Amino acid sequence: MKTPIPISLLELAIITQNSDASETMQKTKELAQLADGLGYKRFWLAEHHNMAHVASTATVVLIGFVASQTKNIRVGSGGIMLPNHSPLIIAEQFGTLGILYPDRIDLGLGRAPGTDSLTAQAIRPDFFEESQRFPKNVKALQDYFSEANTTAKVRAFPAEGTNVPIWILGSSMDSASLAAAYGLPYAFAGHFAPRQMIQAFEFYRDNFKPSVYLDKPKTMACVNVIAADTDNEAEVLSTSLYQMFQNLVQNTRKPLQPPVDSLTNLMNDLSEEVRFHVNQMTAGSFIGNKQTLTKELKEFINYSRVDELMITSPIFSRHDKLKSLKIAKEVIDGINEFV
Repeated sequence: MKTPIPISLLELAIITQNSDASETMQKTKELAQLADGLGYKRFWLAEHHNMAHVASTATVVLIGFVASQTKNIRVGSGGIMLPNHSPLIIAEQFGTLGILYPDRIDLGLGRAPGTDSLTAQAIRPDFFEESQRFPKNVKALQDYFSEANTTAKVRAFPAEGTNVPIWILGSSMDSASLAAAYGLPYAFAGHFAPRQMIQAFEFYRDNFKPSVYLDKPKTMACVNVIAADTDNEAEVLSTSLYQMFQNLVQNTRKPLQPPVDSLTNLMNDLSEEVRFHVNQMTAGSFIGNKQTLTKELKEFINYSRVDELMITSPIFSRHDKLKSLKIAKEVIDGINEFV
């Protein structure tokens, strides 16, 4: 019998037009509390820098805040960009979180800087060298969390023995290779780079080496989900998502924009090159009412063979976003009834 698919939430803490960081953080808290009450498994936050309209730059601080405002949901990073940091410091921080919120903290690790190259250099002048050391630094983190590290000359107090689960995050084959070699769970960023997702999952499963952390492969796909009462309403809401990627491709820094009336008109107004990139980045998106999403997500889960599903929903209106979260959970519950 197949195991039911858990659903989790990636929140990018994007500041909407005419809002600010303070309001966004409160919305993030409310979103996490709703997800907690609905039975979502995880609530992850991502590390980004030098982005005026993203409120999760101090990711560890925000994770602690969300964990303090929720009861059961696992809270973590999707992800911490490890080349930006010393493994010792990350172990100390997440070890502390693991003690404060036992069995509720996840540590998802990424290799990218989470920003532009100039800012990456400002964060860490040797960023490129550290990105090449990513596998070694993941191993260092594992050592710091291990009880066996008590004999080492450098120790991460109070991280030892906290057993904070480490996930490898990625959007390419390199991350799949590392996760497989280290016997760690693997999450793919299908919400913005879905092109290699299925291939990466297959490589990871085929090359997975059991470890003390995991005896068999464990995959999670992150995708965009925009849910509403009707397909048309969901499509209109999705225009904020498409505008977000348009601004990203064009390097136009704007807060999350309100929806427009027509997705077709929005896309037709783009240049051919921009439209191509936006379509590529949004290919991992599921938009529609409960019936449409049930059909499409069921097909995706069966095809990708993922063990968990994580969604992100860049929706302008708080009310519409909370409603989308409820519908998405109903969809997954419905799919799981027939597992």
